[in-house]
Order: sequence, then C-alpha cells, then structure tokens
Amino acid sequence: MKQQQTVPTVPIFGIPVSRLNMQQTVAWLTEAVDSGRPHQIITANPIMVMKALEEPAYMKVMLGGELLVPDGTGVVWAANVAGMPVAERVPGFDLMHELFKVGETRGWKVYLLGSASEVIQATAARIKELYPGIVICGIRDGFFGPDQDDEVIGAIREAKADLLFVARGADTQEPWIARHKERLGVPVMMGVGGSFDVISGKTKRAPAVFQKLRLEWFYRLLKEPSRYKRMLALPKFAVKVLRARENVTKMG
Repeated sequence: MKQQQTVPTVPIFGIPVSRLNMQQTVAWLTEAVDSGRPHQIITANPIMVMKALEEPAYMKVMLGGELLVPDGTGVVWAANVAGMPVAERVPGFDLMHELFKVGETRGWKVYLLGSASEVIQATAARIKELYPGIVICGIRDGFFGPDQDDEVIGAIREAKADLLFVARGADTQEPWIARHKERLGVPVMMGVGGSFDVISGKTKRAPAVFQKLRLEWFYRLLKEPSRYKRMLALPKFAVKVLRARENVTKMG
C-alpha cells in the first residue's frame, strides 16, 4: 500500500496546522480514502485554537486529528507571524466541494450526519443535483444523544462510506468524531459546521466581497448577533499571537 506523504505543518500554540494548499490537501485526502484507514480532518480556526488552550480535553481532540487544515483567516495570519506561512487558506466548505468533485470520478460513497431532518434531506438532494456521480449512502439528522451513538455508528459502518461529513457544531462534532473514529472506520471524516444549511439553501454564504476581504466571520456575526460571545475568542487570539511574536518559539 502506498505510503501517504508527510504533511508539512506550522505549530500554532502547539497545534500542528497543515501548510498544504487546496490541491495538495485534496490529493492527500484522496490517498487517505484509498488507504481505507480512518482519518479525522479538522478545519482549524482561532475559536477552536483558543478552546483547545483553555480545555485540555479539546486540545486532545485537536492533537488527535490526522489533518488540521487552515480554515480560519486568523490561523493563516498566525502562521505568517510565526514565520512559517501556509500555502493558502483551505476553507472546509470549499474543501468539501472539492472532495465531491473527485468523488464523482471515483464513485465515492458519502454519509451526511447532522442538522435538522429537512435540512439534511435538502442537502442530500442538492449534492446529487450538483454532483450526479456522488453516491449518498446515508443521511441522519443531528438530533441524537449518547444513548443512540451505537445505532448511528452501526448505520454508518453498514453504509461503508468513504467520506463522512458531520454538522453538529464545533463544540460537539469534533469530539464526537474523535471519540468514535476507530469504530466509525470511515477513511475521511470531517466536521462541517453550518455547511449543510448553506448547501440546502436555508442560509446564504457570505457574499464574495466578504470572502475576498476574509471577513466571512464578520458577515456571520452581522447575520447572527447571538454569536458575539463565541466571537470574543478572536481578539483574544490576536493578542496572544502578537505577544508570542516577540518569541516565535512560544507559538509552538
């Protein structure tokens, strides 16, 4: 079996973030699918980094991921400050679509887990419309508790998925995948937050101008002011990075 390439990383406060660009990331994940071994992909952003620094259990989840892509603009900036810039930002939403494109040509099977029932159904329908060659091998809403984990894991295993996308919110989805990674056995598993809401049409992605200015987070805040408490981690992260700049080794 072909050995997967080693991923070059930059340590952001001890968290190894990939320096691969989008094309290289997709190639690495294609090899991951071919390997058949379970891989957890984490879309790293400043809020997740700060949570990891404050909660040892979450740090363990982050360190346990097989690939942490630079999803957040703040993480890209921090890598630059550390003197080890990443090739480019790799947004989880875009990465998911790139994997769908490859999956079409390879007949990959995709399992969608999370969000509300009507959203997950609309998401599956939209994906089939956009990528007819993709096989949606199963869907399940995200409203289940620990007492139903065995049932959910069993259904995913039975579906023999190549890709598993989980939309249950950052506080829940990454720890859930990490806890059950080996039992799930899916080659590529990734938390995708509110991506199903966007694909299904329930919500809109930030306009192109916000994306270009790397202000998608600000657009989300404007649309959902209730997110402000969560967003408070952003200035804390920025201050921590600037303080660490005096001694770059602190970033690691």
